[in-house]
Amino acid sequence: MRAACGDDDLVMWAAQDLSGGSRAWALGGAVVAGSPAVSRHDRLAVWGEASSAVALVRHALGELGASYRPLGEVELVRRVAGKVDGVQEAAEFSWMSLSTLPDEDEDGDEAVGWLDGEAVAGEVAGLLAADAPHSYAVPGTAGVNRWAGVRVDGLLAAVAAEAWSAPTVGLVAGVATRASLRGRGLAGLVCRWVSRELVAGRGRAALMVDDGNGAAIRVYERIGYRRRRVLAAYVT
Repeated sequence: MRAACGDDDLVMWAAQDLSGGSRAWALGGAVVAGSPAVSRHDRLAVWGEASSAVALVRHALGELGASYRPLGEVELVRRVAGKVDGVQEAAEFSWMSLSTLPDEDEDGDEAVGWLDGEAVAGEVAGLLAADAPHSYAVPGTAGVNRWAGVRVDGLLAAVAAEAWSAPTVGLVAGVATRASLRGRGLAGLVCRWVSRELVAGRGRAALMVDDGNGAAIRVYERIGYRRRRVLAAYVT
């Protein structure tokens, strides 16, 4: 599959090592890879040449079912939605990926670390409920593996998770800062640290971000992430 899709990070992430019910197909110059319950949805990554991708999406949805949501570069998914009955455009956002280690923050990195289970169940859950209630990654959700955080005067100030990672692509999720401590670069500090951990351990890091969140996009770009506009669709 890596050879068929040119080691595309979105496809390799969505394939989830082809385990746990994940499946993938290739045809001509296209690949699709689907996995259940990855980042809260059954997802079907779409890559490559449009006419072959259309045929693959039809086949994959027939095999996997209508709960799977096509996801890929905007124009490709738009063409799929225009050709495959029942597929409707949902939302555009950005997929951002990183394959080189970010620079270390000699002062700040020492303050960041992985959190123990007690802190995750209590402090992280409380911070997200109060200040990031729409986060896809929350403690206790299947696939959300571990949380990192930074404290200010003993108070948990900002967090980020590794969640729904694949063997060669680690996903950063749940990036959040306590509202009273925003504007101090704390989320960027934690995200940079987690990104270093994932690139070192898996080779690449990635994340998803709303296109309207310009402040977050600028933070991620300063870390070194490259941005790719994507479109999600759903099946009626």
